[in-house]
Amino acid sequence: MTTTADSQQTASAVAASAPTVSTAVADVIAERAQHLFGLMGNGNAHLISHLTYAGFPFTSARHEAATVTMADAWHRATGTVGVATTTYGAGFTNTYTALAEARLARIPLVLVVGDAPTTGPRPFDIDQTMAAAAVGVATLVATPENAVAVAHRAFDLARQTVQPVVLAIPYDVGTAPLAAEQSGLEPLPAKAAWYADPADLDRIADLLRAAERPLVLAGRGVVLADAAAPLRKLGDRLGALFMTSVMAVGVVDSPWDLGVAGGFTRAHRLELARQADVVLVAGASLNAFQSRYGTLFPEGARVIRIDNEPAEDLAHPQVTDYLRADLAPALAGLAARIPAADAARTWRARVPEAADAAFHSAEPVEDPAEFGPDGRLNPRAVVAALEEILPTERSVVMDGGHFIGWAPMYLSVPDPRAMVLVGTAFQSIGLGFGSAAGVSAARPDRTTVLVTGDGGGLMGLADLETFLRATRRGVVVVLNDSAYGAELHQYASKGLDPTAMLIDEVDFAALGRALGARGAKAHTLADLEALREWLATGEDGVFVLDVAISQKVIAEFMAASLDAGKRL
Repeated sequence: MTTTADSQQTASAVAASAPTVSTAVADVIAERAQHLFGLMGNGNAHLISHLTYAGFPFTSARHEAATVTMADAWHRATGTVGVATTTYGAGFTNTYTALAEARLARIPLVLVVGDAPTTGPRPFDIDQTMAAAAVGVATLVATPENAVAVAHRAFDLARQTVQPVVLAIPYDVGTAPLAAEQSGLEPLPAKAAWYADPADLDRIADLLRAAERPLVLAGRGVVLADAAAPLRKLGDRLGALFMTSVMAVGVVDSPWDLGVAGGFTRAHRLELARQADVVLVAGASLNAFQSRYGTLFPEGARVIRIDNEPAEDLAHPQVTDYLRADLAPALAGLAARIPAADAARTWRARVPEAADAAFHSAEPVEDPAEFGPDGRLNPRAVVAALEEILPTERSVVMDGGHFIGWAPMYLSVPDPRAMVLVGTAFQSIGLGFGSAAGVSAARPDRTTVLVTGDGGGLMGLADLETFLRATRRGVVVVLNDSAYGAELHQYASKGLDPTAMLIDEVDFAALGRALGARGAKAHTLADLEALREWLATGEDGVFVLDVAISQKVIAEFMAASLDAGKRL
């Protein structure tokens, strides 16, 4: 029998052994990160073991995709670089969708993987470097001569480029001792700073001063640049209304914030946004979803965009003026050029209702009915009710799918890093449980609320167990329409056969209970009281709420997408 003393002696012996490529990379992870997400295999067993022996925080996934989604969500929740690890071959390819999502969403993380031996590929090896490059992700390779330097480079590159980076350890060097002479790497060139020309700031300030109904839209760039203070100062001096992208929700602490821009915009707030004559877009991509397919702003509005990305990468038909500049100094420079407007003459004075509590309530004015046309619950009424039931100190995590249309509309969060959508950049589903587990590890002080659909929930079901294991206190809300809802609204509505779009009714609450969670199935709004009662106990654990929602209610973002398709 192995005793605790035997285990401690083994751990001491491992720690005292000569450093290898795997242990050297592990030591850099321990220095540069706070948590490792992974799934052990032949290519990374020594790396993981070295860290877990030392007590480094580690969460194991049940499917490799969740290793990357956990690291992705860790970054979104904390702002620091996430770290994931898998083995080679199938372990690497199982991460591919999650890696593509991280790349398109611009998430800095390091994925440490095993790889083919340096002597040549085996029958089951693939060209992982080429595969990663196909989704725009760079691969660095650790060797006995560079393991320490290249591991640090992976973290530096991820942070500077705001992108995922793969760090590969070839199979035959993983346990090789470090070379006595470690080769260094040239320092990364400093990231270029972009300072606005004073004349450009003068010109933009003139445009903003002339606005009668100015609107300021803040994106994720404002969060990354810590530029919320100068942005609010500028907006307040103009007497402007604010909006945010979904990844910047709540970044502007103002009663004049209309909330999320685009397909998630509440109807009464959209009406105001469409009255703006000048729009300042700061650090937002202004993609099709954010711009509501070009219908968020009125035709003829002047749209000014400030970002530090190359102008050729940001072409947009509605942008009339573009300023390439780092956000914080540019916004501060604009605020300094604009004196405070006469409050009685601003747009705010003409729409005082925009700052009222009623205007910001979760009351589903779009459609308050409890049930949809098919007798199943109206998801708008459900999510609006959850706004009052769920703890205010929460992180809201969403999988991808049609159901995402409602949580950003009706659920509030304490800060931008508490609203996490993993999957939307790559248009994927099934990443929710892993994402939620990463958020639980990152913010155990908050209640993690995962909102998923039945299609994505079933696809990622293996990591429901991971979420239950990683979560101190959480809630899973399954908006269950017994279908792939997006396909129903896009294709069944056009006459295509819905057979492949339908899913037999699954009771996720029962699945949760089988794995040790609490749970209930909801068919009426009154059934939501089961969740309220569990939350009132203060117990740790997870509650799974399966809500039977209507197949007939279409989300606003989907309706906007279908309308845009008709116009093309």
